[in-house]
Amino acid sequence: MRHSNPTPDEVRALIDAELHREGPLLPILHAIQHAFDHVPEMALPLIAEALNLTRAEVHGVMSFYHDFRKAPAGRHVVKICRAEACQSMGANALSQAVLDKLGLDWGGTTPDGSVTVEPVYCLGLCACAPAAMVDGKLIGRADAARLAAELEGAA
Repeated sequence: MRHSNPTPDEVRALIDAELHREGPLLPILHAIQHAFDHVPEMALPLIAEALNLTRAEVHGVMSFYHDFRKAPAGRHVVKICRAEACQSMGANALSQAVLDKLGLDWGGTTPDGSVTVEPVYCLGLCACAPAAMVDGKLIGRADAARLAAELEGAA
């Protein structure tokens, strides 16, 4: 079912499959993102209706967790840690170098759809800060050259 333009019936099927869970909102958001690589705006009122929540409540939960996307990601996803330990070890300069090189803002995707850069607020590699992740591969003591090499290797 992985495509970027789901129908309301496809979204409702995913919602219905998770309604039996206790606290189903996060499982529903995860199921939709897994199926479509993002949670489309049209899904929010469907989720709200199914859970008897307001659309604002659903939006609030979705926007609180940075892993949920409003648009599909690029073929490669770079996550750069912005937590305090990484910031103290140069993550801000690293982030700026990567974003400048790709011409992106946080959460942006290159025009060719190859790379998305996202912030993350701890990868659990504080001792190896600054930390990043490229397509799920953790990278400690990251620098712009190493991230570029990882992306070239992944291409």
